[in-house]
Amino acid sequence: MARAVGDLLAEFDAELEEEVHIPPSWNVAPTDAVPIVLERLIDEGPAPKQARQLHVARWGLVPSWAKDPGIGSRMINARSESVLEKPAFRKAVQSRRCAVPADGYYEWKQGPGKSKQPYYVHPGEGHGLVFAGLYEWWKDPAWPAGEPGGWMLSTSILTTDTPPPGSEDTVFGKLTALHDRVPLPMDKSTMEAWLDPQAGDAAGLVDLVRSGVKDVASDWHVDSVGKDVGNVRNNGPELIRPVEALF
Repeated sequence: MARAVGDLLAEFDAELEEEVHIPPSWNVAPTDAVPIVLERLIDEGPAPKQARQLHVARWGLVPSWAKDPGIGSRMINARSESVLEKPAFRKAVQSRRCAVPADGYYEWKQGPGKSKQPYYVHPGEGHGLVFAGLYEWWKDPAWPAGEPGGWMLSTSILTTDTPPPGSEDTVFGKLTALHDRVPLPMDKSTMEAWLDPQAGDAAGLVDLVRSGVKDVASDWHVDSVGKDVGNVRNNGPELIRPVEALF
């Protein structure tokens, strides 16, 4: 994610509750900070106001009941098929839904023996991605009582089965060859519905997001890239530069 805060605010017509800093990153890892867009009900005047906000969250959802944030590293993704039943996600999907902006994501393809080839999956030129996500607030139990702060905001991205390939020269054929799961992207109208904190039909919203994956992902590109992306200490635009595949 290399878009500036101002660009994200304009793109999503969002505001800031407090100033945030989002350094560009071409190699986001679990527990890293990522931007999310959410909508909240603000009590102002005679009726609550719905406000769309840009926040920074830790990637890897930490449920409110967790004893420590370490559990989040195992919850970077939420399977859409079971998100309504899983204890870690079922409350969040009812009222704490968010959008997770991204420029693209990486997948690895297994080759002969132990060889692997990384690929960068991204939309057409000039377009960004936005994934369906969930967010949660976690209070550090060690934080002194009565003291402000101690809250952590975290997020998880919904996934689904990779769409049927059709043929290997289509984007879905390439995605299927990489992984059997795909993060759930949203178009603008789906995002509007997903973010609405007053929408009560969580199951219907999950179905809506799942049903649109083939249309939203139809213009994605899958480029082979260098193995430097496998080390989180490497972080720069050169990581997404296409290279010849090893196999």
